[in-house]
Amino acid sequence: MTNTTDDNARRAYWAAKMDEAYTFMAQIRQYPVAECGEPMVSLIDAVAATGIEVRFSDKPHVKGLPRLFWLRAGLIDDFIRCARAMNEQGWVLKVEDAFRTLTMQKFLAREPYTFDVILQRLQWECNGALPSVELVTRRVNALVASAPKVGTHMSGSAIDISVLQRDSGLEVDRGRPYLEMSELTPMDSPFVSAEAQANRLAITALMRKHGFVTYPWEFWHYNKDDAYDHYLNQTGQVARYGAVNMTLPDGHVQAIEDALTPLNSYEEIASEMSQAMARLRAQRNMTI
Repeated sequence: MTNTTDDNARRAYWAAKMDEAYTFMAQIRQYPVAECGEPMVSLIDAVAATGIEVRFSDKPHVKGLPRLFWLRAGLIDDFIRCARAMNEQGWVLKVEDAFRTLTMQKFLAREPYTFDVILQRLQWECNGALPSVELVTRRVNALVASAPKVGTHMSGSAIDISVLQRDSGLEVDRGRPYLEMSELTPMDSPFVSAEAQANRLAITALMRKHGFVTYPWEFWHYNKDDAYDHYLNQTGQVARYGAVNMTLPDGHVQAIEDALTPLNSYEEIASEMSQAMARLRAQRNMTI
């Protein structure tokens, strides 16, 4: 009975948090943005001359693309301050992800390592029943930005991070490693240990001290001076960083004009759902 009660509580929490995130994304679609045109700077280059210890993920992005560790020029000094403060605390900031192109953002939602997990979580949420395409679309949009305007990685104003112990190189416990998608994912999840929650709060306080706010539904995501930041802090100010395309190697940006157009259509999500179901059935058959 206790296990059933706990499982039901986890399901209810997960569903409520995903609905919150979906509603948040709808609000961000309406939030005013005046793209400032500020270029981007390579985080790897910016860190190189400082003597500060920072790590960068060596995993390829979707479709084998290299990760683009770039942020807006106006955020670089604050990023360096965050990284230095972590070193002083015995930690090392590890950047898992930063700027994403249209292609990266579009296909991140459709990679098996994200889509299949989302579908499995939905089947769990629905007590084993097959969820509708509409519900899958809502959950995908809550966990992976569905349009350029609501994806602050496409604004060059967001980073996904892990934190390591400087002496051992082991990851600081936040409940699960990046990239977790479960009832443990929201920043305030009651299902992580007290130590993990304390670490989440300490990291968030350090990041906030230098202006970076957390996306409440992902414990690894921090951003600054974009629509998320101003909406969450209720500043009433127009966001200065919006969705852009970036050119290399100069970091020049150009605003994406159709920033509200969905990156994946209903038909594409339905197709991915069919493929994911086939993969999951094949996995189950292999284990029988």
